[in-house]
Amino acid sequence: MRLDNVRLLVADFDACFRFYRDVLGLTVTWGAEGEGYAHFALPGGGEIALFDRGLMAQAVGRASLPPTAEAQDRFLLVIGVSDVDTVAEALARAKVPIVTPPTDRADWGIRVAHVRDPDGNLIEVMTELRR
Repeated sequence: MRLDNVRLLVADFDACFRFYRDVLGLTVTWGAEGEGYAHFALPGGGEIALFDRGLMAQAVGRASLPPTAEAQDRFLLVIGVSDVDTVAEALARAKVPIVTPPTDRADWGIRVAHVRDPDGNLIEVMTELRR
């Protein structure tokens, strides 16, 4: 058994597709804008996928339930980068709201910044701190 990918179920597929492709610069390996499903290769290996939340709800018989509920975040997408500050600056220039600016988290052993994709999913960009 192996993990194939992490799939984000999103309400605004096209905006999220453009975010992961154009803002984060991930390579599309399957799908296209407007299709409701896509895979993106992560530098260094692995993939994430996007799937239209409504289509997934139909597939698992949950389409009659409300699509959103106010709650604390239920997951975090963590992306390792070589320089958190440079990536955070690039994301800010691309008008991505910064949730938390680059911060050393010595107790975690990393430097991190947090942003949200167009669907509100929490993303952490991080670099390991040198010891």
